[in-house]
Amino acid sequence: WETLAKQFVEYEQVAPFLIAEEKKRRLLDFLPQFLKAWEQSAGTIVFPNLQLLASEVSKLLTKEIKKHLNGKPAEEARLALEQLLQEKREVQDGHVLLKMVYLLSQTDLARERTLWNIIGSGLPAALMQCLYLFFTFPLKKSSEDGETSEGDPQTREMLVQIMHNIYKEEQGVEELLAADKLQSLLIATASLWDQCSPSWKVPTGCVLRTISKAQTKNSIVYLQAVDCIKIAIQNLFRLADTLPAHDICEAVSIILCFVKDSYPVSSALLTEFENNDGYQLLLKILLRQVGNLCEGLQENEGDPYLEEILDMLTCLTTCGKTELKVSGNIAHPQLPHFDFEPKEASGMTVKNLQAFQVLQSVFQRSNDVYLCSRILAAIGTIWAWNAVNFFLLEWTLQPINQFTDIIHLKPHTVQVQFFKLVESVVMDMSYIPHEILKKIQYLVKENKVPFCTLTALRCLLNMTKKDLLFTDIFRDSGLLGLLLALLRKQAKILRKSAGTQVPGLEEGTEKELNAVMLKMVAALTVGSVRNAVVLKDYGMVPYIKIFLDDECYRSATLSILEQLSVINYEEYMSIVIGALCSSTQGELQLKVDLLKSLLRILDSPQSHSAFRACSGFNGLLSLISDMEGALQDPPSGLWATVGHNCVLELVFYTLQGITAALYLDPVNSNFFQKNGLFEKMAEDLGTLGCFWSQGQQQVLPGLEKTRTFAEFLDAAFCSSEPFPRWLKNCIWILNFLDHMVKGTLHLENYFKEIQTEVVETSRSDKQEPQAQEEYPSYRSSSCRSEMRDTAIVHPGAVCVIVRLLPKLYQEGHSQLSQEIQCAVADHILSLVRSEKSRQVMCSSGLLSTLITSCHDALHNESHPLHLPLTRVFEKLASQAIEPDVLR
Repeated sequence: WETLAKQFVEYEQVAPFLIAEEKKRRLLDFLPQFLKAWEQSAGTIVFPNLQLLASEVSKLLTKEIKKHLNGKPAEEARLALEQLLQEKREVQDGHVLLKMVYLLSQTDLARERTLWNIIGSGLPAALMQCLYLFFTFPLKKSSEDGETSEGDPQTREMLVQIMHNIYKEEQGVEELLAADKLQSLLIATASLWDQCSPSWKVPTGCVLRTISKAQTKNSIVYLQAVDCIKIAIQNLFRLADTLPAHDICEAVSIILCFVKDSYPVSSALLTEFENNDGYQLLLKILLRQVGNLCEGLQENEGDPYLEEILDMLTCLTTCGKTELKVSGNIAHPQLPHFDFEPKEASGMTVKNLQAFQVLQSVFQRSNDVYLCSRILAAIGTIWAWNAVNFFLLEWTLQPINQFTDIIHLKPHTVQVQFFKLVESVVMDMSYIPHEILKKIQYLVKENKVPFCTLTALRCLLNMTKKDLLFTDIFRDSGLLGLLLALLRKQAKILRKSAGTQVPGLEEGTEKELNAVMLKMVAALTVGSVRNAVVLKDYGMVPYIKIFLDDECYRSATLSILEQLSVINYEEYMSIVIGALCSSTQGELQLKVDLLKSLLRILDSPQSHSAFRACSGFNGLLSLISDMEGALQDPPSGLWATVGHNCVLELVFYTLQGITAALYLDPVNSNFFQKNGLFEKMAEDLGTLGCFWSQGQQQVLPGLEKTRTFAEFLDAAFCSSEPFPRWLKNCIWILNFLDHMVKGTLHLENYFKEIQTEVVETSRSDKQEPQAQEEYPSYRSSSCRSEMRDTAIVHPGAVCVIVRLLPKLYQEGHSQLSQEIQCAVADHILSLVRSEKSRQVMCSSGLLSTLITSCHDALHNESHPLHLPLTRVFEKLASQAIEPDVLR
């Protein structure tokens, strides 16, 4: 770099005394050395006289360009420029100069002053003239191969980058105006786009967009004085019908850039655009996109120039002198969070309705997915700029109101986007557009296009979930009554089909529509007793329960029935318990869903008497008796395809429902005890298949190791120790009963966590019934009650455990069977440690249960259970003993 600096100083000193040709030759000899040094230093320039070098090189390049243009016809001048700037020729002086200017315009070293020297050389005007010739006069095809070369891409890229760097400076644009070169190129793009050089279309557009962004007051006055926008629009109107859609968009986007970018400086070009039917031109071009949009591009990918036009048109909606006024005529009721106070003009409010009308007209007249989607996105953007824009537009042009009338004619994706937009008015602005909602309700009523009806209902459903106010609005508007009438009709169809396939309702839109209607009715009844009364007065209860059988409808149907329970618990109980009892053996998921719903209602103490009156206890116990042999290992028949975890889940929710109905309810507890339902529970649980029921058991004289019940639980579910499946199932059921004893089975969170895992496991069971099952997650801390006194809430459950105690046995596992029996017996002993517990257990008939169920163990002194059961007997007998037990 030091050597080069010295050489250039020498050049500076002798340059004033040299003739032009010698001066040029010395500079051109110096430049290759400079470029080589730049390449070797990885783009780093250390040169003190950079500004002077930039000025000298730029002046020489300008001079060479003018020399090659001077006195030649346009096509000949264009060819001469091509030869001057090309790299692939013997004399590369022009290319070297171009490369030097490109390099100097890019450098960060004193960049601003360097650019000023380049601009001051007259190069901006010369380059604009080059660009005009390259763009306007394509090279003619050669006679040899019929093809034409459009120049070196690298040369073209350097040329465009130089123009980008100098035209983005205000001084560079001013130089263009002085040379009167800009108008010619702009008008050429609007009139000769179909005849221009294909390879120069994109570069020309890039350069003009750069100039557009750097517009000044002078440039706007200049363009206005020569009627540039007016002439361009006239020419584009002539081309609009003949040019391909992509090309006309590209040409129009350039002119529109100048209109939009000039507005912050002056509104003159926008006014000229409007006065010369600019919006009509845009409308004509946008409507041409229908059917032939984005030629050569993938569907939905979009044309970048079309997208640019839509973006600029969206921006133009805020360009105007007159602020639109919002009337403030708000229809009530409105959401409590809605606060309508028009903000002061932020610069982002709609002032140009003409621009928006183009977007609105295109949406109304086009069914193109891309175009309609982009217009809806543009409307969303305008609302996001300022929420007041929604009101400015709806109270003037009413776009959303009018779009609702035709939305069913649009493609499905456009329908989804439209209703999301409507939904955002409520969700984001907390405003209820009553007129629009009435039209959407009419869409639902007419149901011209089921998919559109479905999407509209989903929109209304999401609104309803936002605030309870919608439950009143949609009742008063008649939507609730409309939905009930439609559901009644569908329920009749389902009832007549009686399990057969209903044409058109398999898995299609109609079935989804029924499901969403049910969800909508459920949402309208949640928290609204008045709506629940309306539903009941319509006589809908018999029809609603028809939907229970289909899993697709079940969740919403149960939600509706749960809301009706507030009015009449007995009616709810009779429906749910009736459905449980009438369900088939294999409908496990239906039973589980019904039981979960039942549990939610049993949270209310007022429901307990209705549960008892509707034979709820017997109904739930019948579920267990229907599962006879379900936990057999290996399973057989229907149960081979179900899986043990599904059965355990159903047992759990059944016992949970019984516990919930007994909780803090002495009447129900007394009823359950007096009617021998604990005995029936023990009997039914004993038939599940995991408990022994085949007569004599082998009794081993002693046990090598003994574990507590809690340790068994830990070993069975928290360790890697292998346990037979039958034993795991038994331990789970005993664990359920242990929680029932404490009255906490319906409250235990960890059992609720079982649900997902059990369902997932059951699904895998259906696929691989013989595969090893993963049991629900178990928390050992929940069952460690041996070390402390436990309050016995349901003593009858202890009797159930005692009745099952002798059945904890399996041939081939005698040692393990007796070990778990002893652990359970010790656990029962721990339950009667306190005097209060003994009193409770005596009154529940535990002594009698011990005598009848564990007769063999009590009579055989060598039986491992003899000692713990005898101690239990003694503790209870010391408290109270009945005569028949004593005998």
